[in-house]
Amino acid sequence: MKKSLVLAMAMALGVTASAYAANPFSDVPAGHWAYDSINKLAAAGVIEGYGDATFGGDKLMTRYEMAQIVAKAMAKGADVDKLAAEFADELDNLGVRVANLEKKADNVKISGNIRYNYADYDEDGYKTGLRSRIWVKGQINDDWTYTGMLQNVQNLKNNAGDEKTDFQRAYVDGKLGGVAVEAGRLPLNLVDGNLYDTRADGIVASYGKDVKVTGFYAKPTDQGKALSSTVELEYDNVYGAKVDAKFGVVAATAGYTVFKDGTFTDGAFSEKWDDNKIWNVGVAFDLAKDLNLTANYMDSDQEIYGDDDAFVIGLSYAGAKAAKEGSFGVYGKYYDQARSTVVAHTMNGAYGNHGFKGYMVGANYTFAKNIVGAVEYYDLEDKWNHSDINTLWSQVVFTF
Repeated sequence: MKKSLVLAMAMALGVTASAYAANPFSDVPAGHWAYDSINKLAAAGVIEGYGDATFGGDKLMTRYEMAQIVAKAMAKGADVDKLAAEFADELDNLGVRVANLEKKADNVKISGNIRYNYADYDEDGYKTGLRSRIWVKGQINDDWTYTGMLQNVQNLKNNAGDEKTDFQRAYVDGKLGGVAVEAGRLPLNLVDGNLYDTRADGIVASYGKDVKVTGFYAKPTDQGKALSSTVELEYDNVYGAKVDAKFGVVAATAGYTVFKDGTFTDGAFSEKWDDNKIWNVGVAFDLAKDLNLTANYMDSDQEIYGDDDAFVIGLSYAGAKAAKEGSFGVYGKYYDQARSTVVAHTMNGAYGNHGFKGYMVGANYTFAKNIVGAVEYYDLEDKWNHSDINTLWSQVVFTF
């Protein structure tokens, strides 16, 4: 044992002088320069000597013996991070978790994925590209975290060097009393993504567990468009509230959303629109193990092309899990949506300029750990001109 380590341990432990007995070891007399330090550690149960009332200060100490001392000091609440870092492997072999060190080492976590996708749009050609995402999550304190996401998209269809990199997420989340809060450039999902599912700049607050009340206010930052669309409907901001409740295997939701100050564009025609106020209700429940049914209904006060409501029914079985090789899932949905109930849809297929109806079917599969593939087929129809909109979409995602 090195004398400097003995002193470091003693100072870190901080045991008061009155707490230890005299002369714990026969080979460390009261006048020895390290007497007080060794005496404190012995009284605290951190060191025990060699069983014959000797300390053996002139003997060499193995790393495992030192690791045992560090482990005992940690159990007493000593601040021995530097020593714990030095003997981390030995502590791990002893089954000791260095909780404080792990917390500091894990203060910032980086993860990400890269996706290759190919989509065939029937008579409208195809798209193919790479999308890379880097996620950074940092612990602010015990109650608050920060999340950021950097995204790069590359168009592989041509050789024009089409590429875009932007910072798509940057928000904090935590607790204010019993209220959970997210604020910043955050993900906003409304009506299972059938109304809106992308980033937004704003704040979301929720309270409760089995019955949860959520309110939000944000500026939509990436409002979706239909394929080759001349029809655009964009809004300056959005706010609303919803209630989610669980009753055994049944989950129910009801909400009210207001998209403010809309701009409607159809070719060369453009005009300002009133607020789009949308009510929605939904339910989800398990029909059997791994077999889930969902249903959502929306009613908008903006009538576009003679239609103002929507319903979406989904059925899914199991699902591919990135960590489990060989896992898979199959799923499908039926859509009947007015254009006013679509701002930024979650679907991967193209949808109608004037609202749409039809179905999609899909499947996903985990080829190897953290390598997941998926394929989806969409058969939709524009609700105004009845044109067919078919999409065959596929992807493979590598996660790290």
